[in-house]
Amino acid sequence: MARKRVRSVRLGAIKASKPGRPGRPPVHSETWSKVSVVLFDRQIVNLDRLAVDIRGKSGKVLNRAEIIRALIDGLLDSGMDITGSASEADLRARVARRLGSPYR
Repeated sequence: MARKRVRSVRLGAIKASKPGRPGRPPVHSETWSKVSVVLFDRQIVNLDRLAVDIRGKSGKVLNRAEIIRALIDGLLDSGMDITGSASEADLRARVARRLGSPYR
């Protein structure tokens, strides 16, 4: 039985040249890096609940990563000086006070 020779092609080149390819469309318009962070189970539960509530009220879908990125950018865009924060708890309390929510 004769073996067929298969020409190797870069997969990335195929994907980039195919219009209307299946899968998720690219959503990021700037460079990005994938990072891993440890979140507490209660934070995940609250993020998921928030995503469901947003979908229920607006019909729009926001996933965990989008919510987290928006919160980070909102904090950074606010101009709030957080450089004096001595700990995670201190930072959390400062942000909560700034947003008008008493820290628990």
